[in-house]
Amino acid sequence: MKILMVSAEAVPFAKTGGLADMVSALAIQLTNMGHDVKIVIPRYYKIDRKKLEPLPGPMAIAAGTTETWSAVYKTSMPGCEKLPVYFIDHEQCFGRDGIYGVPTETDFHDNPYRFAVLCHGAFQLCRKLQWFPDIIHAHDWSACLAPVILKHICRYAGFERTASVLTIHNQGYQGQYGKDKFPALGVDWGLFYGAGFEHDGGMNFLQAGVSSADMITTVSPTYAQEIQTPEGGFGMDGLLRVRHDVVKGILNGADVTYWNPEKDKKIPAQFSVHNMGGKAVCKEALQRQFGLEVNPNIPVFSMVTRLVDQKGIGDVFGPMHGSMYQMCCDMKIQFVVLGSGEGWCENEIASLQSKLPNFRAYIGYNEALSHLIEAGSDFFLMPSKYEPCGLNQIYSMLYGTLPIVRRTGGLADTVQNYNQDTGDGTGFVFDQLSPSAIYNTVGWATWAYYNRHEDIMKMQNRGMVQNFGWDIAAQSYLDVYKEALKRGCNIDYSE
Repeated sequence: MKILMVSAEAVPFAKTGGLADMVSALAIQLTNMGHDVKIVIPRYYKIDRKKLEPLPGPMAIAAGTTETWSAVYKTSMPGCEKLPVYFIDHEQCFGRDGIYGVPTETDFHDNPYRFAVLCHGAFQLCRKLQWFPDIIHAHDWSACLAPVILKHICRYAGFERTASVLTIHNQGYQGQYGKDKFPALGVDWGLFYGAGFEHDGGMNFLQAGVSSADMITTVSPTYAQEIQTPEGGFGMDGLLRVRHDVVKGILNGADVTYWNPEKDKKIPAQFSVHNMGGKAVCKEALQRQFGLEVNPNIPVFSMVTRLVDQKGIGDVFGPMHGSMYQMCCDMKIQFVVLGSGEGWCENEIASLQSKLPNFRAYIGYNEALSHLIEAGSDFFLMPSKYEPCGLNQIYSMLYGTLPIVRRTGGLADTVQNYNQDTGDGTGFVFDQLSPSAIYNTVGWATWAYYNRHEDIMKMQNRGMVQNFGWDIAAQSYLDVYKEALKRGCNIDYSE
């Protein structure tokens, strides 16, 4: 099957979050399964042209109100030579720092035009290569113009046998702009209403993508249900319920070669489910790194997170009401945090550090430190308001660290709650997001650590042997691709 991934980001070239990991990992897995996959992303300022191969000749792109021209570059995906990655090179759009914005302009004013260039460019690239995919797979709002172009413009102009799939990575980001930005898209005004862009007088990229795509996926089964509710739909639940028959939830896999405690070079000692000695070494190193008392008998709790509202930070760190201070005062535990984000939260964490000898934090991001935290911790806290998939709870289980999660999205799909009667489970799960719920669940985990340590070890082992690779997810996507071809093109695809 021929598959084109259209995305604003893909590792290792450009990344703001899990979307970039997913695009590359899925593409690699599908390529390794024998499919003809290509990725197209913008060439951002920090992606060095000198390391890329230019395609001969310029490429015309019909974005905006006049035709524009771009160059196209190509390289192979590191670690997968058969997978080509193409870069739309348009200096006006992408010759700047930031994918969607920068601290001084968190959402670039010309994003509608920028991502129109990407999406129109994806179709022009196919024509330039004389390669017409079976599936155009668009990722999040920034690629949502692609299914619109396919359905309303290109389906009968060379793409008769191409269907579209849209993956919603985070329903909270929809690409909403004023109506005045619509001409930047380079499509007929009739599509403002006809393709589903109109939303409260402005335009909504994600809404148009959901209206136009042949199939829609999200990154976990539970999240697929949550976005169809008023609480999780961010104003689009009605449309998603109308289209519920094409909405599928497919749990993301994880890069189990990169996140593998047996082979991880970023941690001081490797370990496995058969030999856990290295985990104790990592725990000691983690305690030393953060200046905590070196004591193997005290449980270490951790968080690696963006300090934003979605991650439930208010209920953990909120001044006066957050649970962190009380947990560290009342319980014989240690707590480490790695993250950055909202200023009030960073300040509160600094304040907590000055008051609590058993609480330490690193403000910022450090990839090697994130590996050490996953390896050296006993428990990992993820109290998210919503979590489309989540990866850290998966990494935690692979490293023998028990996740403590709120029952939402991918967290609900991956973590099995501890049953203290049988000893079953892979972590600790709570339902209501509140300081008391977090306090009580961390307290429960602490009690189990000190009183049911055999259960803790069994849960560690159970989590470490689970299959979180991409092979299962990739097969599910192939099934979705076949359904998209049937719905969009009336093609029964059989290999």
